[in-house]
Amino acid sequence: MPDLKFTRSHEWVKSEGDRATVGITDYAQSQLGDIVFIELPKIGEKIKQSAQLGTIESTKAASEIYTPLSGEVIEVNDELVNSPQLINESPYESGWMVKVKIADPAELNNLMDETAYKEYIEVESH
Repeated sequence: MPDLKFTRSHEWVKSEGDRATVGITDYAQSQLGDIVFIELPKIGEKIKQSAQLGTIESTKAASEIYTPLSGEVIEVNDELVNSPQLINESPYESGWMVKVKIADPAELNNLMDETAYKEYIEVESH
């Protein structure tokens, strides 16, 4: 996953040109346990880096999801409404949450690469 960037709140982003796909990390889904519900923004919604993107509920807890980048939501993974377990099964592929038209590509510099993220969760989990 070298082409992904990560947040301290355990979201990932994959940028492709002026678009980005967003989800939560494998670490986050494993901490949450079985995901039973997700609430995501609507297409066309403007989002700001680090603001709340949605809510995710598991059998253990409810958590907020934060957006790694500012922009406009251009696609929402509707599969997750009926099959939120896709986030547990495949957080980086079928469990993606939204696609965003990036407002400011420089914001990617505020995020961690895979090495930094692995070090971060190593420290956080102790």
